[in-house]
Amino acid sequence: MEKSALLKESFNVALESINVYKYLSAKNEYVLSKQFFRAATSIEANIREAKYAESKNDFIHKFRIALKECNETLYWLELIEVSEGQKIKEVDYIRKKCNSILRMIVSSIQTCEKNLENANRT
Repeated sequence: MEKSALLKESFNVALESINVYKYLSAKNEYVLSKQFFRAATSIEANIREAKYAESKNDFIHKFRIALKECNETLYWLELIEVSEGQKIKEVDYIRKKCNSILRMIVSSIQTCEKNLENANRT
C-alpha cells in the first residue's frame, strides 16, 4: 500500500530532524535539540495513531495533536535558526515541509468535521 503524501512528508520531517538533532547535540545543545526532536517526530506518530482511532472524534483529536506538534516544530526551528546564527541546511527543508503538512492536516480535519456534521444531520 502506498503511503499518503501526508505520511511521506511527515516521515521526511522526522528523518531530517535526526540530522538537526545530531548537529545540535554535537554542539552540546541538549535542551533545544530534544524539544525540537520530540515535536518533529511526534507529528507522524500522531497521524499514524489516528489510523486506528476509536471514533471520528478521536481521529480529529489525534490530527489536532499532530497539528500542534507541527506548529511547535516550527517554533523550535525558529529558535534554532536565531540562536545558531548560521544556516543549518535541513532547517529550510523542514520548515517548508511543516508548512505543507499544516495545510494537509487542517484540510483533513475540516473534511472529517464536515463529514461528521453531515452524518449527524441524517
